[in-house]
Amino acid sequence: MDLPVSEIHGVGPKLLEQLAAMGITTVRELLEHFPFRYEDHTVRPIMEAEHEERITVRGTVHSEPSLRFYGRNKSRLTVRMLVDGLLIQAVFFNQGYLKKQMQLGESIVVSGKFDRHRLMLSGGTLKAAKASPEEGLEPVYSVKGDLKLNQLKTLIRQAFQQFGERIEEILPAQLLTAYRLIGRKETLKFLHFPASPQELRQARRRMIYEELLLFQLKMQMLRKIEREAEPGQKKNICQERLEELLSGLPFQLTQAQQRVLKEIVADLQGDYRMNRLLQGDVGSGKTVIAGCALFANANAGYQGALMVPTEILAEQHYESLRELLEPYQLKVRLLSGSAKAKERRELAEELQAGSINVLVGTHALIQEGVHFHKLGLVITDEQHRFGVEQRRALRKKGIRPDVLFMTATPIPRTLSISAFGDMDVSIIDEMPAGRKPIKTHWAKPAMFSRVIEFVKKEVEKGYQAYVICPLIEESEKLDVQNAIDVHQQLQQLLSGIQIGLMHGRLSAAEKDAVMEAFAANRVQILVSTTVVEVGVNVPNATVMVIYDAERFGLAQLHQLRGRVGRGQAQSHCILLADPKSDVGKERMHIMTETNDGFELSERDLELRGPGDFFGHKQSGLPVFKVADIVEDFRVLEVARQDAVKLVHSTAFWQGEDYEQLRRCIAMEEIFQHGKLD
Repeated sequence: MDLPVSEIHGVGPKLLEQLAAMGITTVRELLEHFPFRYEDHTVRPIMEAEHEERITVRGTVHSEPSLRFYGRNKSRLTVRMLVDGLLIQAVFFNQGYLKKQMQLGESIVVSGKFDRHRLMLSGGTLKAAKASPEEGLEPVYSVKGDLKLNQLKTLIRQAFQQFGERIEEILPAQLLTAYRLIGRKETLKFLHFPASPQELRQARRRMIYEELLLFQLKMQMLRKIEREAEPGQKKNICQERLEELLSGLPFQLTQAQQRVLKEIVADLQGDYRMNRLLQGDVGSGKTVIAGCALFANANAGYQGALMVPTEILAEQHYESLRELLEPYQLKVRLLSGSAKAKERRELAEELQAGSINVLVGTHALIQEGVHFHKLGLVITDEQHRFGVEQRRALRKKGIRPDVLFMTATPIPRTLSISAFGDMDVSIIDEMPAGRKPIKTHWAKPAMFSRVIEFVKKEVEKGYQAYVICPLIEESEKLDVQNAIDVHQQLQQLLSGIQIGLMHGRLSAAEKDAVMEAFAANRVQILVSTTVVEVGVNVPNATVMVIYDAERFGLAQLHQLRGRVGRGQAQSHCILLADPKSDVGKERMHIMTETNDGFELSERDLELRGPGDFFGHKQSGLPVFKVADIVEDFRVLEVARQDAVKLVHSTAFWQGEDYEQLRRCIAMEEIFQHGKLD
């Protein structure tokens, strides 16, 4: 199977070159180049077809075919056919040669897109004239350059004839029996030459499971190898002290928070180093869980570090952790980029001496000269805001510290299983009691004056508002509201109200100054680009207005909405949008229907697809040939469970039945597209 394609009869130098351009160099790669769709040429009654559905029909030629030429070398061939008692018109583009194959009164079989209103088949292909057609499913492959589709089909058929008997089974008999899966040889045959939809279904079912199982096995093997290479520090956690902290909280943890905290504590005490992702919707209470983890870690005799993306967020976390931990004689300090040299020197000395229990800061934590005495736990908040190297640098400040990543971006379960399969994932999927759901409204641009009036009334009550715009300044390409223009417009409309402006081109110090003024209510309305998306806590803000909301993804809209609703007052999110596309309208409807970030993330995944969810820069997700992690999420779950069992079984590593599976995994890199850190 790993023989070069030149071994296939009929493959010469030119064909070899064309195949290489498509990434096909071996017989295996050719036989695993699957069709991307199938055309169903089964003859059906014409009135069964939906409007604009592609259908194959049999009928008799009712009129002399008419051939017309237009443009440059373009033609349109039209013929009237009698099909199932109906007179329909069949249209063929640039296939003038077919005219000779259509004789009055003769039976022909035609495939095309059916227009029910005009009783017309368009973009037709003539399947057979006098001969009876070969009905069934016709595979359609992607081809590049000069290689013709029929050439590729002939080549695949030839490869099967020569090497089909060499196709080896890679799945063990146990799994084939358990899931009633067909063999690998049959699978490849049915994918390329399905005689019926049933055969194709069987083949797809088998191949989807195989692809997802191989992927999950790689993830679990990677995880096992990494865990065993880096044993944990096995901390002695004092449960009584932790209970004391929890009973002193002014609120009770939700069941979801209790479950997640238990998982984290088990990791701290475990043999292996923690590598956990903590997902929690905006306002679900991740910070208090981080505080409890840092408390447990400190009481076990270790230092903890919390790294956050912005200085203002670092200050907020610092104040929260001081309030939580200092009553228990734990020392919390803040290291920021703006700290004076003397202050930094003193802090560095205390840190190295071990008198600081918890250090909070931005990426200043990973700079030279910051040395911990005994670092045991590293927590990174909004982990996607830091580069891989920054996160790795912080981990290297200690000897195999436990690592906890936190994110308020809800990641659909299917993607977290795939992208973070080598990590443990904890989810806080319950909101604290007493929080009022944010009311979300979709307003058309014509309602702008009413929106401004509403914002003005909220400010007059003593509350504050965010106004978010997609761009910083005017763009010729996009007709969208921009922050600078909106800021000027609002200053004219709302005189007497302090309106701030924030965007990505401001320096870090300028951004912090604007946010500090807003947090202190010296600025009542903050006009901003999406730089406020993450982490700023202003409980007094009750209104979020988002201009051109249809231009944002659901996950981003939800993150922005989460900036309000942090106090006791009822909060509102107003989506100013006039979407032209169905996807844009769908987004607006979904946003007004639910506040559940995880439900939104699943819907966003359906609308955008997995490639766009993380952004193309580093999705880390493999490109499957047959499987689709959105459509096939149930199979993904099963494959993950099977992979976990296999990797932890002796039979998988040593049994003969698993030899081919092991060999198949060994042939590939653990990740073709790089591991997600």
